[in-house]
Amino acid sequence: MKLLANSRQAALPAAILLLVLVMVVPIPAFLLDIFFVTNIAISLAVLMVALNAQKPLDFSSFPTVLLFTTLFRLGLNVASTRVVLVHGHEGEAAAGHVIEAFGSFLIGGDYIVGIFVFAILMVINLIVVTKGAGRVSEVSARFTLDALPGKQMAIDADLNAGLMTPDEAKKRRVEVATEADFYGSMDGSSKFVKGDAIAAILILAANIIGGLILGPVSHGLSIADAAKTYTLLAIGDALVAQLPALMLSIAAAAIVTRVSSEKDLAGQIGSQFGSPRTWAPVAGILGLLGVLPGMPHMILLPAAGIAGFAAWKLHKIAQRPAPIEEAAPAEPIDQSRIGWEEVTDGMLVNLDIGYGLVPLVDERKGAPLMARITGVRRQLSKELGFVVPQVKVRDDINLAPYTYRLVVGGVVVGEDQVSPDEMLALDTGTGFGELKGKKAKDPTFGLDATWIAPGDADAATGAGFLVVDSGTVIATHLNHALGANAADMLGADEVQALLEGLKERNPQLVASLCPSPLSLTTLTSVLKALLNEGITLKEFRRIAAAVAVIAQRTQDAEEIVELIRPELGPLIIQKLCGVREPLRVMTLEGGLEGLLGQAMRADPSRRHVIEPDLGRRIVDALQRAAQPMIAEAKPFALVVQPAIRVAVRKLVKTVLPDTPVMSFFEVPEDKAVEVVAVIGANDTHPAIGGHQPQALAA
Repeated sequence: MKLLANSRQAALPAAILLLVLVMVVPIPAFLLDIFFVTNIAISLAVLMVALNAQKPLDFSSFPTVLLFTTLFRLGLNVASTRVVLVHGHEGEAAAGHVIEAFGSFLIGGDYIVGIFVFAILMVINLIVVTKGAGRVSEVSARFTLDALPGKQMAIDADLNAGLMTPDEAKKRRVEVATEADFYGSMDGSSKFVKGDAIAAILILAANIIGGLILGPVSHGLSIADAAKTYTLLAIGDALVAQLPALMLSIAAAAIVTRVSSEKDLAGQIGSQFGSPRTWAPVAGILGLLGVLPGMPHMILLPAAGIAGFAAWKLHKIAQRPAPIEEAAPAEPIDQSRIGWEEVTDGMLVNLDIGYGLVPLVDERKGAPLMARITGVRRQLSKELGFVVPQVKVRDDINLAPYTYRLVVGGVVVGEDQVSPDEMLALDTGTGFGELKGKKAKDPTFGLDATWIAPGDADAATGAGFLVVDSGTVIATHLNHALGANAADMLGADEVQALLEGLKERNPQLVASLCPSPLSLTTLTSVLKALLNEGITLKEFRRIAAAVAVIAQRTQDAEEIVELIRPELGPLIIQKLCGVREPLRVMTLEGGLEGLLGQAMRADPSRRHVIEPDLGRRIVDALQRAAQPMIAEAKPFALVVQPAIRVAVRKLVKTVLPDTPVMSFFEVPEDKAVEVVAVIGANDTHPAIGGHQPQALAA
């Protein structure tokens, strides 16, 4: 088998070398006959493959085959031209029996007839078949490339809906890419066929003109004898080359005009013409023409009879009952066998929906939710810096009809109800008036909302409400839930993919980071901790560079995170304010910070550092101070001493999850800062001010 494979690999280079030799080395007439017959056989084989293909991609190598067959034919033209001009004076058999047969038998030895026959073949090939096939190739290539993004999105939608496996999706993506490459190549290959037809005309003219010059000058022939002899040879040579060219042109036209079907071209045409309603009118019209005076009755009436018989026969076939296939005996099912597919899901992110929401993912209705989910994944992947896993949508009979549930890593991270036939009008603070409908809460941001009829959407928009459909509500909730649980979607495989991508651009940086001195598991823990803090991996190169430096000193994931945060401070700040805007911050009163720092030093484990009652008062004060900023949609940060940052972050995360807690070292020295509140100051928050803060020491 290995020897056979090697011989196949060597066959094509050997054929190309032989083609070059045919062009430059004189060959005898009998070898020329063999090559001409081979050329005709190859052209017939290509035509048969094109006609029997069920879809264009079944003959995906056709553009390359067309190139090599065209080169082979042109090489034969060069060799035959040499033979015709050198030995043409010896007679019509001097250039081989194939050229002699085409010059004498097919056109009766009359070169005038041969010129007209060749001209007609050229018109058919160049103007009709080749030009039409070239136009179809051009249009097919353009529309295929335009439809490529839509097809890829459809594959993602089917994959997200669980309608295909990842392997099937990968296969479909390869097919779509191959289809685009194929039609693009066919658009260029049509130029080969057109150029070949033009070359045939020029070669014919060169043979005739060369013969008219060489015959009288070199071989003493008269003008008439030279014209007859060389023109017959030139016409025979041209027809030998033009017949395979015409077959290849027909094959190219059949391929580019082919519509994908389960049947080959003959079967497809036969099935579409195999209807009695097609042939019955044909029989009637031919019979009517056959009885008219002056018409060829002996031709039309038998043709009408044949068409009528075909219609009757097809009608009988259509009335036959369909054969009943015997079902194969079902294999006995082992009820005691439990497969892994019954206990494992395999998908990290799931969207469970009640049966009332199935129309949102129904392909027959456009599957609007699937397209939105794909858009959410694409946008979130760009923001987070790694590919968000696929979302599997499945219907769950245990859910209420209009309920959906978001699950990440087996944990429910969101659940709510929507009305697929209504619109949700959100009160973003600019709405006025009362809306008629069912009151609700926006599942993502908790805004007051109302489910209204679609016909009232324009009026609600005019009243200042934000109106969205149920698919957008679910997609927005999904986007927020996945962003908040980004760390749960990052695993060792995703980190390895990040490293592989970085390795292409910065190989030395990756070599200095992983697997030594930092293992893949530790690096994954570091990146998950950053995601939990709201720091995305979009600037992975900068993060990796910072980790590589700190990893020389420690391999503790928590310690690495705290030590690299000052380097990542600008990445955090740019999400809170513009370049020329001051950074709005809240701080803790100095005495409160000192007491918390003392508690941290007394409890190295960093657990239960803050006394519960004190923690509640700090959280209440933070919420009161943050309320005006949140109402005005002004982002801010809480800035504390480095030693207490982790403990304060754990405390604040429960009530202000989107508020970053930073240390003083993370704020660049050249960044302007605006202190909007000091938590624990007597004049700012009496609930804490005037009271000696207490901290629990170990």
